[in-house]
Amino acid sequence: MNPDWKQTRLSSTVTVAKYEQLEASRDKDGIANFVIERFTERYVTPMRVDTSKKHGFTIMAVSCLLIEALESFYQGWPDSRGREPLAFCNFFDRNKDFRFMRGQSQYFYKNVRCGILHQGETTGGWQVRRSGPIFEDKTRAINAKKFHDQVEKVLKGYCAELRKSDWSASIWESLRKKMHAVCKNCER
Repeated sequence: MNPDWKQTRLSSTVTVAKYEQLEASRDKDGIANFVIERFTERYVTPMRVDTSKKHGFTIMAVSCLLIEALESFYQGWPDSRGREPLAFCNFFDRNKDFRFMRGQSQYFYKNVRCGILHQGETTGGWQVRRSGPIFEDKTRAINAKKFHDQVEKVLKGYCAELRKSDWSASIWESLRKKMHAVCKNCER
């Protein structure tokens, strides 16, 4: 019999116990589906509300949470504490869809991620918009909607990579390490 905490929902359809079953059976598709479901429910679907009711700062805050969480999965970090700047550097450097952020990751982390999450505003002259190009280097303006769409694209790419990779590949070892920490966090 599973302890009660093993019934904790990790997504709408997967509990801790269900995840453990998926892992024990090495169900790559099941786990990849779970990952996309977990991240989509938490970070993507809420951004699909009525466009007149959403704000670029909220979209950027959610995008930053998604980047940090996704990078923790990719790296196999139990948490990102003390690694937050590295998470953004790694994320931007690894993903070709974020070439435009290369050389900007430390500034982005400090002035956008930390500015929004800790001060409720960007700093260092960075701007958040919901129109225009995804990033304007000269004005340091970010189109929050396009930026979030790119992060979602990376999420889908990560799940596709999980599906095609061997169970013993480092991407799977990192995911399992992260998921063991996620499940451990559910214990009472």
